[in-house]
Amino acid sequence: MMRRRSFLRHGSLAAAGAAAMPAPSQIGNQPAMSITDIQTFLVGSTRGEQGGTGNISGRNWVYVKILTDQGIHGIGEAYSCGPDLATVEVIKDYKGWLVGQDPRNIQHLWDLMYNTTRFPGGSVVNSAISGIEHALWDISGKAAGLPVWALLGGRVRDKVRLYQSIGGSSPEEAADNAVELRERFGYNACKMSPHNPGDNQMPYNEVTRIAGERVGAVRDAVGPDHDIAVDIHARYFEVQRAIRVAREIEPLYPFWLEEPIRPENPDAMKKLADHVNIPLASGECNYTKYEFRDLINIQALDVVQPDVCICGGIMEMKKIAAMAEAQYMVVAPHNPMSPLATMVNIHFAASTPNFLILEYRAPVDDARRDVLDEPPMVKDGYADIPNKPGWGVELNEEAFRHYPPRAWKRTTGFRADGSVAFI
Repeated sequence: MMRRRSFLRHGSLAAAGAAAMPAPSQIGNQPAMSITDIQTFLVGSTRGEQGGTGNISGRNWVYVKILTDQGIHGIGEAYSCGPDLATVEVIKDYKGWLVGQDPRNIQHLWDLMYNTTRFPGGSVVNSAISGIEHALWDISGKAAGLPVWALLGGRVRDKVRLYQSIGGSSPEEAADNAVELRERFGYNACKMSPHNPGDNQMPYNEVTRIAGERVGAVRDAVGPDHDIAVDIHARYFEVQRAIRVAREIEPLYPFWLEEPIRPENPDAMKKLADHVNIPLASGECNYTKYEFRDLINIQALDVVQPDVCICGGIMEMKKIAAMAEAQYMVVAPHNPMSPLATMVNIHFAASTPNFLILEYRAPVDDARRDVLDEPPMVKDGYADIPNKPGWGVELNEEAFRHYPPRAWKRTTGFRADGSVAFI
């Protein structure tokens, strides 16, 4: 009976796999280069003591650093899925596959990680691959003396448009937050939830009415020309429920309606698209070009939202964007992670013609200001495009000791009858 391969290789299997790979070779007039080590850093996004359990606001950041025999290193960021220690362990396992390989053979190494894993990866495996892939691009840019965007086809724009989520536990608070962010950072777009706290306990009609009140309050506060994206955050299972909310807010001209229903069923999203007149956006829960294929091909979306820290990396996101471009769709990357992920996204945006806008929380609090030597700054609602080799930034490893990782999980919502809700 044939033995099934393990999900991740270990020990002699890893060594055998590495030994079977081609040795590093010279690229052009550049000397041969090989990976010597892969390091991980699990960093808390808020100051505090190690341990404890928080909600999504207290999540960790998972960093990757790849070292080479030429003294060049690269950095990347994997997505914080919740079981962050699992992501770290997958990256460590991949180290056994990649040490000795030339880091500039990015597609080859991506194929090695993706194709040789026993099954197509889920969130943890694809996050690990994404973080490693970022670091490979950083090395390639530094070795060539070029910013990564220059290796991806060059610049198609001079700056990158940004937006930020506004929060707010009431329509009035959401409106005040939108005005404050615009005045402070110059944004001409924002994103908001249509839900007040406790919405899972409310009847459908009340949730629908409050959605209109919240978006209406923000529209009144920022005026007719400010772009307002509305994010349901995949809290609805029923298409008809999303249709009701969409029709309630449609007269307020939302920028888009994000994750209006759960992401598992592309046909349900297409049904929704056929019944509303608001651009639909989704994609943060989808991985690689394979999962985006059906959403794009059946015209279920108007705005595609891959996350560069979990979809497979920047080259995979470029492929997804190209598929979307062929269907006349734009790309607005999902980007809730650290400023390093933002810098990777800036290089994507700089080189991608159908890029629309980038999510970014400005680095005004401790962690977002400290983890990079030069975090991207917001200038009149935009970010500059860097010209330094690689990503153009470095991790501030000295600061990591102030931000120990914490165990965390998403909060759980319950309906009025006690059943578990989507949140």
